[in-house]
Amino acid sequence: MVQKLYYDKETPSQTAGPYVHIGLAPEAAGFKIFERELGQVIAGPHCEGEHIRIEGRVLDGTGALITDVLIEVWQANAAGRYNHPEDTRDLAIEPDFRGWGRVVPDFATGVFSFETVKPGPVPVVGGHSQAPHLNLWLVARGINLGLATRMYFGDEDAANAADPLLARIESPARRQTLIARRDVDAPAYRFDIHIQGPAETVFLDV
Repeated sequence: MVQKLYYDKETPSQTAGPYVHIGLAPEAAGFKIFERELGQVIAGPHCEGEHIRIEGRVLDGTGALITDVLIEVWQANAAGRYNHPEDTRDLAIEPDFRGWGRVVPDFATGVFSFETVKPGPVPVVGGHSQAPHLNLWLVARGINLGLATRMYFGDEDAANAADPLLARIESPARRQTLIARRDVDAPAYRFDIHIQGPAETVFLDV
């Protein structure tokens, strides 16, 4: 007698849904729940290094603004060390350097912004260094899996030219999608993220 096997059906793919802000950034959704919302402060005022501001937008394939997106930021401090137990190098971590943050765009303008310190270079195996960068992760309605990318700094030409990840991107135009522009009048950088289209940002399989 042959026994017939029955398998559960695969559940449908889910996206972040329209309630992502309520759960992860409630103040942006109009809910004042916490005295200080988790992820608002990446680097406090007592952190070493250059204090900078990042501004940008997230756009879809048609160039339309995406406002219901959440962006998580992970970075090293000015000395190039992450605030993480696995980074055991003998480099100081300031008490007010969290190294991680969570930001959302302004619903009216579509512009996201946050203040932090410019990270230092981070070493990799083989004695090389990664250019100063921010690690970004995006989640929003319509995105089944979070999108990981990086933001490099446009005034770090020599470091960017030697960065091992940027070097793996063959097209110069594609590499430019990861480079933020420096404001000539202020310690600020502009970085737009394109989800799709001819200017699509390079996303990483991590």
